[in-house]
Amino acid sequence: MATVIPFEERAVAHLRERLGEAQEANQDLIAFARGHSGAVASIHEAVLAAIEAEGVEGLLHVVTQEWPLILGIDAVALSLVVGDNGFRADGSGIQHVDPAILGRAIDGIDGVEMRKVERGHPLFGPACDLIRAEALVRIDCGPPLPSGLLALGQRAELNLDARHGSELLMFLGRTLAVMIRKWLTHPQA
Repeated sequence: MATVIPFEERAVAHLRERLGEAQEANQDLIAFARGHSGAVASIHEAVLAAIEAEGVEGLLHVVTQEWPLILGIDAVALSLVVGDNGFRADGSGIQHVDPAILGRAIDGIDGVEMRKVERGHPLFGPACDLIRAEALVRIDCGPPLPSGLLALGQRAELNLDARHGSELLMFLGRTLAVMIRKWLTHPQA
């Protein structure tokens, strides 16, 4: 006499397991899409604020005062080498910095660098001790105009998704470079 093997029970259990995995993957994808959509909206809002700035001083105010609120981050510093001078702007104002030090920092970044840190980049100034996650975005306005770094910092350690976030930050950096170039070459525009 032959025995019947109950495949149905195993098959149903296997299908339930696969359905659970698919639902979990779907929830992860939805969470990513919502987060990515929010990041895109924040970057777009930051760019629009920069476009609306009146002059270089207004642009520096937008970047250092408004972008932290718009982007939901804790610190923003913009460092530029202009001719033989270097400066750093943050929420507390503008400070002169040795252009050789800035040059080395700028040369060390190719595009965007996102990372977790024990201490933020020195370009954050006094806030560097509080920074645990940072993004450094290279700013190239094209010779003979300034070059520099945009430093974005967060107090909380974050899981950084470098693939998608770097594209958005590159867009932000390129927009900032265009705005700087615009205000330095056509100040009445």
